[in-house]
Amino acid sequence: MRGEASEKSKVPFKNGDVRDRWAIPLTKILIVDDDEVILKTVKRKLEDVGYRVATAKDGAEAISVARMEKPDLILLDITFPPDVAGIPWDGFRLMEWLNHVNGWKKTPIIIITGDQEMKQKERALAGGAVAFFHKPISHDDLIKVIHATLTSSSST
Repeated sequence: MRGEASEKSKVPFKNGDVRDRWAIPLTKILIVDDDEVILKTVKRKLEDVGYRVATAKDGAEAISVARMEKPDLILLDITFPPDVAGIPWDGFRLMEWLNHVNGWKKTPIIIITGDQEMKQKERALAGGAVAFFHKPISHDDLIKVIHATLTSSSST
């Protein structure tokens, strides 16, 4: 069953903890952020607990990767530098696009952003995001929310 861990799925972490490998085989997460450090560190943390991870650094790449990979969950930044292709993608526009594409309505989106404005959080949650994290993020908290989100979405 999705979200359950067996003894074989326990993984030792560098700090000596042994945690369940929460990831479900073939579970894919797409991280969309223009910050290379965020992409690399979050990707590594998620892969360490068994998730398959794809990354995108802007809106146009996110659309392409999402179509190809069909992720089970998306971690999405809100703000991106201006797009050279002429389409000013931001996290809100990406959420709108995903909500209108057939089959994507149920893909959970978690926002990770450096924007500290409360209205951004309200707008993201109203737009369908399941959670909201301000940078810098706690990787442990993020992984717990990802697990809980994937577990609850698989049971609905």
